[in-house]
Parts: sequence; C-alpha cells; structure tokens
Amino acid sequence: MKKTWIIIGIVAVVIVVGLFSYYNKFITQNEQIDGQWAQVEAQYQRRFDLIPNLVESVKGIMGQEKDVFGMIADARTKYAGAGTVNEKAAAATEVESALSRLLVVMENYPQLKSAENVNTLMAQLEGTENRISVERGRFNDEVRNYNVLVKRFPGNMIAGMFGFSERNYFEATTGSEQAPKVEF
Repeated sequence: MKKTWIIIGIVAVVIVVGLFSYYNKFITQNEQIDGQWAQVEAQYQRRFDLIPNLVESVKGIMGQEKDVFGMIADARTKYAGAGTVNEKAAAATEVESALSRLLVVMENYPQLKSAENVNTLMAQLEGTENRISVERGRFNDEVRNYNVLVKRFPGNMIAGMFGFSERNYFEATTGSEQAPKVEF
C-alpha cells in the first residue's frame, strides 16, 4: 500500500511539473511574439520618421502630386490611431501602397532623381522597408512556433486549461499583391 502511494505521488509530481513546464513555454512564446511585434513597430516608426522628410524634399521639387502626399499622411494617421495588431498591419499596408505610388511618381520625374537629399532619403526608406520585411518574417516565425505549441498534444489540452489560443499571423491586405498604378 505504501508503494502505491509513493508511485501516485511521483506521478502527481511529474504531472504538476509538466503542467508548469508547458505553462512557462506558453508564457515565453507569448512574450517572444509581443517582443517581435515591438521590433516590427520600431521599424514602422523609423519609416514614419523618414516619410515626412522624404515628402518635404519631394514637395520642394514638385508640387503637383498632392493626393499621393495626402494618402501617405492619411495612412500615417490611421496607423497612429490603430489599437490592434491587425489594425496596425492594415494601416501599414496602406502606407506601403502610398509609398509605392510615390516611387512611381519619382521615377517619372528625372529631376527628383538628381536631388541628393531625395536619393539619400529613398535609400534610407528602402533599407527600412527591408528591415520591416525581415521583422515581419520573424514575427510570423514566432507566431508559427507558438501556434504549433497550442495545437500539438499535450500542449493543446494545457493551452485550453490556461486560456491560451492561437495568435494571428501578419498578413498583407487583399489587393496588396498588385502594384499601384499612377496615372497623370
């Protein structure tokens, strides 16, 4: 009888340790996702810090493309007012669309290409866009790892017990695969 209680005690300890271990994995993965999203936002902020300088430089050389500048400003405002990751991702995609239109406009105006400050800002913006892409990829990798943990046995049972559920990937909005068309 004493051996039975010892075995039951050992099994109970193993189960409790396993529960805490999985719980801690969920907490760690959640924090990694949040930390990675902060990296994405840091790159968005860098982009948003560069955009006014780029816009002002381009405005100084050409004044006729007001709607492109307005789209960029509107998208920045939407991003600033977004509350959730999905709202921020949608607003960031609008910024990308407006920036793509601005790039097309710039290609049609050779005098812009010769402006040194515009070229410098464009290079910085291009680098920022690459950084954003990398950070988004890392964010989605973290979400994938977490979602696998939530779905895989026995994690799925433990996730349900502690209220952990799947997280959303960063996804481009519908239509973003099409290059914007700029017509004069």
